[in-house]
Amino acid sequence: MFIGEYCHSVDVKGRVSIPAKFREELGENFVLTKGLDNCLFIYSMDEWGILENKLKQLPLTNRDARAFVRFFFSGATECELDSQGRIRIANNLREHANLRKDAVIIGVGTRVEIWSNHEWQKYNNDDNLSYDEIANKMEELGI
Repeated sequence: MFIGEYCHSVDVKGRVSIPAKFREELGENFVLTKGLDNCLFIYSMDEWGILENKLKQLPLTNRDARAFVRFFFSGATECELDSQGRIRIANNLREHANLRKDAVIIGVGTRVEIWSNHEWQKYNNDDNLSYDEIANKMEELGI
């Protein structure tokens, strides 16, 4: 399980270090793709397979389903760590997440998310983010 929050820099070549605590669970190869809320998602190959199977089951006749599948698959790329534990993030993915210099890498259970520091701070300081509302929504979901 991926948990925690780590701050790293994005170098001039678009590389970022993946926290050591995440590397073993991700394995040698993993998938990096566009995420929701202006971030990037990283999935181990096992978790990517689970998501891929769910996405394959969405009805092709549903326009929203097609858009959602396109969103995840079009930005996806298989990654592997270099000898220093870094990955190179393609330009289109850096643009999607507004990644420039400072990145925040967080563990979210079954996936890792990469945020620009600015977007992460904005997300966490959002006046619309009410912990009471979140708790109520969680209760509605049975959690």
